[in-house]
Amino acid sequence: MRLTVTEYKHIQIDEWGNVLIAGSSMKVVELVTAHLGQGWNSHELQEQYPYLSLGQIYSALAYYWTHKDALDADM
Repeated sequence: MRLTVTEYKHIQIDEWGNVLIAGSSMKVVELVTAHLGQGWNSHELQEQYPYLSLGQIYSALAYYWTHKDALDADM
């Protein structure tokens, strides 16, 4: 699998354009959907997804807010 490194430490984009949280198979849009849909903050997200670090969660949320229009279209 070919991954593209981004300026976000914990974010990778796979060869199909899926934006993933590095070190996991979770897409950023999956985490964002839980964040927006459930209203969970970063600590609550970590309780739900204990395999993600706070760094991964914050990086994914930062990536989302920077690329909101493109990711919203993907959701």
